[in-house]
Amino acid sequence: MAVSAPDPREVRTASVEEMRRLRLPLPPSHFPLVWEPGDEVELRPTAEIEARAAILHVVLARCFGMPAQAAMSWLLGSHLVDLVTPPEWQFVMGGRGDHRSFVLHHDAVYALAWLLGLSKHLDPEQPADDRLIELLPNLPAGETFLQWRSRSLAAPRSPVEAAAVLDFYYCLDWGYLEAERIGAPLPGLIDANAIGQRRWALEWAVMFRGPYHDPPAGWEEVDLST
Repeated sequence: MAVSAPDPREVRTASVEEMRRLRLPLPPSHFPLVWEPGDEVELRPTAEIEARAAILHVVLARCFGMPAQAAMSWLLGSHLVDLVTPPEWQFVMGGRGDHRSFVLHHDAVYALAWLLGLSKHLDPEQPADDRLIELLPNLPAGETFLQWRSRSLAAPRSPVEAAAVLDFYYCLDWGYLEAERIGAPLPGLIDANAIGQRRWALEWAVMFRGPYHDPPAGWEEVDLST
């Protein structure tokens, strides 16, 4: 259910202050807000976020040796085939595509797990929780999507909290790229690629309603260019 989004200027001030604490380059004063005063915000349905996390988990499993037939059978048995994007399907079935780009989705999965309340933090100074694999479907054991949903008992974050974290990662994405461009030190153990993947998941899952927002984008249509 959509709720009133927090004041974007107050959220932005908090995001910039946290970037200052991390000693990252700060975004310019004209850096756009993610939403406008008076907008509403909500998360995609929990089942949709769970499905996206599960699909990316299978894609990652293919990166690390899961046979194509096993991956396809799991997706079919879990009734998720219709939610797999064309690039993902080409990779799952035939190994076609940029292997490295799919490996990077590990951090997107981590952000989705955070949104679902399965992971406790989304700290930009820390890599994904070592327990992440345990929080996802147990593919070697044949755990289905429905069985995993029953086991995981997701407790999604509030849309207001998710919106604030999205704004932070929107700013972080700029700051990390700028730091890498100028050769400045990064504050933690992850790089701009990981930050971008986390932002990708947040941009996809957090939906705003207001006069300046387009309909929610599909996974492959998320715009990370700004």
